[in-house]
Parts: sequence; structure tokens; C-alpha cells
Amino acid sequence: MSVMTHHISGNCADCPIRHRAVCARCEQDELEELESIKYYRNFEAGQTILWSGDKMGFVGTVISGIASLTQTMEDGRTQMVGLLLPSDFVGRPGRDGSAYDVTATTDVVMCCFRKKPFETLMAQTPHIAHRLLEMTLDELDAAREWMLVLGRKTAREKIASLLSIIARRDASLSPNGPAGPMVFDLPLTREAMADYLGLTLETVSRQMSALKKDGVILLEGKRHVTVPDMGRLMEEAGDDSDGGLMA
Repeated sequence: MSVMTHHISGNCADCPIRHRAVCARCEQDELEELESIKYYRNFEAGQTILWSGDKMGFVGTVISGIASLTQTMEDGRTQMVGLLLPSDFVGRPGRDGSAYDVTATTDVVMCCFRKKPFETLMAQTPHIAHRLLEMTLDELDAAREWMLVLGRKTAREKIASLLSIIARRDASLSPNGPAGPMVFDLPLTREAMADYLGLTLETVSRQMSALKKDGVILLEGKRHVTVPDMGRLMEEAGDDSDGGLMA
């Protein structure tokens, strides 16, 4: 499957994830430098963005859509180890290859930077390097959260956790943050949720219906989700309303 590559009209100032991206603190002259080394790539749902071990010619940021990170064992079994959501960074400056298979779960749009020029610009622009460090630490926190979700939580808590992760990211992409009920379109099918959470499709469907019946979420169709009370959803996920883990 070929990758469609094209430039999107508009500039960095209009980017929907700009305030969370690696370029969040860039001044206009720095944005212009980034502009000279950037390009956009579209990936269709199911398409591989990167293969583990492949030499990478770019790094970049997810603008829209969701991608999965997976590792394959020698016997061919695969394990999903994380999700990439809008504003997440793909690739590692200073590292030649990808440590994971990166696959578009939904249609994905990425803002990509040619790797070598980006590394040079990062070395010359300390706050780009600092922002990337912050994002890497956030990614580490997310990985630890994911370990807890997969390893210690009940099926209901797993579903609530995944919904809260997506809802919180949706809120963080809004400059005003969460205000009132959280409303978002769930970007994952029930099958994808089951795969990621190590559950059966039937269990996912049953737990989504139970959360709806109990008023924790409202559902229109299969994808349009309203969370009337984020604190309640966090409690169902086994977390407190401040985002910390409950004892």
C-alpha cells in the first residue's frame, strides 16, 4: 500500500495540536526553520507507519488519528505496548531505527520532519530539546499507566481506563481544557479495544453496555461518547479524580 504524501494548507499557528507538540514553545523564526524541513503524510487505517528496526528518515507528530505500538516476539506473537494519540511524537532523534512496529489504527495525519535537519535544529534550539524531554517523560508515565491497566485491573476498570485516557487527551488538546461534560468520538472499534486490553469482544461490548446503563457514559451509536462526570469515570477506572491511583 503506498503512502500518500502531500502538503496541507495552513501554517503552524493554525495547527490543532500546536500547544502540546514538540514545537509548542518555538518563536516565529524557529517555526519558519521547522517549516523548511517538514512535510505531511497520511496513512490509512491498518497501514504500517514504521517497521521495528527499519532505518528512519523522519521524526514527527501525530496531528490526527491513533496509531498503535507493537512488538513481535521470535515465535511471531505480537504484543501491543501502547497507543500514539494526537500530539504524540514518533521517532527518536539520535537513534537510527524504530524500536516498535507503528501501525495506523485509524486514518492518521502526521507532521513529519526530516530527521538529520531536525536533530541539527534541536541541538541549536534548547527549548525544542527540553520540550521533547518533557514529552518523553509523559510517554514514560503513559507506559507505566498502561502496564497497570493491562496487569492489575478488572475488565470494567480496563474499559473505563481506556475511555478516560482518550477523554483526558481530548481535553488537553483544547486550549481551555475540560469544561462541563466531556464529549468525544471513540476512535477505536470494539475489536481494537478488545485486542489492546486483552479482553474478548463480548466482554468489551458487555462492559460498555454496563457503563452506559449505570450512567457513567452516554453513547450515541457505537462511537459518540459523552462523559457527564469525569470524576466518576476516573473512579470506575480505579483512579481518583486528580488522576492519581487509588490505594
